Amino acid sequence: MPSDKPIAIATRGSALALAQANLVLAQCRAAFPKLSFELTIIKTTGDKLQTASLTQEGKTLPKGLFTKELEVALLKHRADLAVHSLKDLPTELPAGLKLGAVGKRADVRDVLIYRDAGHLRAAEADKDATEWSPGQSARRGFKPRLAVQDLPAGAVVATSSTRRKAQLLTLNPGIKVPDIRGNVVTRMQKLAERAELDATVLALAGLARLNFRVTPEGRLEGDGVPDGLLATILDTEVMLPCVGQGAVGIEVRESDERIAAICEKLNHSSTRQCVTAERAFLAAMGGGCQSPVAAYAKVVGTKVEMRALSFASGPVRRAEAKRPFKAAVELGQQLAAELKGETR
Repeated sequence: MPSDKPIAIATRGSALALAQANLVLAQCRAAFPKLSFELTIIKTTGDKLQTASLTQEGKTLPKGLFTKELEVALLKHRADLAVHSLKDLPTELPAGLKLGAVGKRADVRDVLIYRDAGHLRAAEADKDATEWSPGQSARRGFKPRLAVQDLPAGAVVATSSTRRKAQLLTLNPGIKVPDIRGNVVTRMQKLAERAELDATVLALAGLARLNFRVTPEGRLEGDGVPDGLLATILDTEVMLPCVGQGAVGIEVRESDERIAAICEKLNHSSTRQCVTAERAFLAAMGGGCQSPVAAYAKVVGTKVEMRALSFASGPVRRAEAKRPFKAAVELGQQLAAELKGETR
């Protein structure tokens, strides 16, 4: 690769993917001011299918569909780094590619988003000052700081994540958990407008990267957020995150030493060890990003501690353990063996 050729950073075209790629781009330019970097936007099969299936909710997208085209660009030297939400990146990568770096992890927690009962009452009382249509009053709202357990029987919490569905139903067996498609803003708009939906669940890291925030009073704010939405941040004791949640992964060619030097500056060591343990767990469980499993690792002193759960064999099974910092892979494999009922 000629030294004067810009280093191409590949990303999907969604708002969240672009936000993450621009963070990586800024880090690259700050760490290597003499090098030239540019973004290369690539539409993946997953993006196309997700858009096409907006009216076919209930259809699960196979793993790897949000990464394949970016990986082809790497292998054909049309890109030099590919930026992914690490939770979307399969644990098995194509020959010739590797996970070059993992950025510092953002908040791993999930957020329960729902309509504000007070806002709906105010809108109903002042119909002339708001956009209103027949049937809109049927939308149901709730008080701030709503817990999953507080949702009434029959309430609808839309999510396409099997992990979230299983944990939601464990917390509140009386609710319904249909699929929902679309990007973050689209999902919020559906929730705000559709009376048949009561709530949804999104990742706090994704919301933050799109400059949305949850206020101390529990309101969801930011450009593009429909009026009248509230949010409850779910602690990891309530909702365990998926493998790699909150982390950005950078995929590169195995043999590219120049790019490897760039990755050294982008890598966050503690986050890397944590997600290594989580991804080893997922690989040993034999699943992908749509598997009904969850895991969260963190560094405590000189060790990595991890909690994991699985609904793969029926009722939830839980496990936790800790190992030395350098034994992240073994930690993930250990917890997978425990949850699968294997002896080690």
